[in-house]
Amino acid sequence: MIKAVIFDMDGILIDSETIWHEAEIKVFGRVGLEMAVGDCLKTQGLRVDEVVDFWYRQHPWTAVSKTDIADQIVEAVIVGVKQRGVLIDGAEQALGFVGSLRLPVALASSSSYALIDAVIDKFDLRSHFDVIYSAQEEVLGKPHPGVYITTARKMQVPTDQCVAIEDSINGVLSAKAARMACIAVPEQVARYDRRFGIADCQIESLHQIGPELWATLSGNG
Repeated sequence: MIKAVIFDMDGILIDSETIWHEAEIKVFGRVGLEMAVGDCLKTQGLRVDEVVDFWYRQHPWTAVSKTDIADQIVEAVIVGVKQRGVLIDGAEQALGFVGSLRLPVALASSSSYALIDAVIDKFDLRSHFDVIYSAQEEVLGKPHPGVYITTARKMQVPTDQCVAIEDSINGVLSAKAARMACIAVPEQVARYDRRFGIADCQIESLHQIGPELWATLSGNG
């Protein structure tokens, strides 16, 4: 039985993946790393410091520290979110439906609290969540399950009674490693990636989160 719901943020509540891609391409370009959107998809769902580590291992640079690069990416994303960030289509409807279930609801994101706060405040979403938690507090980010295990603990709900709503492979892996049910809502370019098959269900839009889907999940729980 599902007793708590946990939302990812980037790509689930806010349409920020393009903003992230642009920020990464721009900032990594400053240290001579030429990237395309396809390269950004390789690290989607990871914590920003782990994204930087990933590319540093493949193309080391010396001019700027890894911490500075990570900070520059986050700053660029925050500016982008504030200027042109929009909610994912169906996000408000999904939050409303989940709220009507009167279950604990959390936000668990790989993003820093600075970016989480920028999104939450821009769209006035804070009242929807009982717990807001960032993987920046964990030793490892997604796909490690720590962010989800800690979030469930904060809600005082066993992980196997939680459902996570995710858009990335790394996020789905994190949720399933925490023994949670998982609804995958991949962006269109990743929709046919067979790795999403480990999710309990895959949907094309947050508009599909409603009574019928919930009955299916509860039956599987």
